[in-house]
Amino acid sequence: MAVKDCGGHKGGGGGGCECHKRKLYRKFCGFLLAFILLALFVVLVVYLVLRPHKPQFYLQDLAVLCLNVTPPASAYLFTTMQATVAARNPNDRVGVYYDSADVYAQYKGVPITVPTRLPVAYQGHRDQSVWSPYLRSMDSVVLSPELAVGLAQDETAGYVLVDVRVEGSVRWKVGTWISGHYHLRVNCPALIRVNEGKGSYGATTGGGTEYFRFQAAAACNVDV
Repeated sequence: MAVKDCGGHKGGGGGGCECHKRKLYRKFCGFLLAFILLALFVVLVVYLVLRPHKPQFYLQDLAVLCLNVTPPASAYLFTTMQATVAARNPNDRVGVYYDSADVYAQYKGVPITVPTRLPVAYQGHRDQSVWSPYLRSMDSVVLSPELAVGLAQDETAGYVLVDVRVEGSVRWKVGTWISGHYHLRVNCPALIRVNEGKGSYGATTGGGTEYFRFQAAAACNVDV
């Protein structure tokens, strides 16, 4: 069986045109494959050089200025807190845009304050930002009987665990390039000590007056 030789066709024969198309197709496929490999190599090099790290968050202070809980039969909660949250950009070559970020407090997975919006911010390389928002339950929070009993038991034991949550979106900046939005989730556990008596920070409950304060540079769990 004879094998066609693309180089042997001359003149107006259709075989030479077909072979020429196959050569162009092979060249195009080779160029496309090389371009894809080069793009993947560039992405790998950029990732290895930059290695963007997620922001680091710290809860520096949480003061409970007001905590009013009705008896467990009704289980309504009113509270006002002030949290001091610090965020640090650990990257040497990557900036971070905080386009939106809301802060609120939770008790055993139940939000006890409404979200408070933080100001829009940009962090350059190794920069740090500090926010001190007030967290309030604008309307009374209805606690389930189990949560009301658990809160009363925690107060009796002298410690209440509250989670300060931050949720929003961030973007990365490398040179003049800015990425799309990434969802930011931060959880800062705060074990608050309950002191009986009078002081600068007060909370009124159904059983009397206590004073709540958390003050320590505790690292938060960050997910981007």
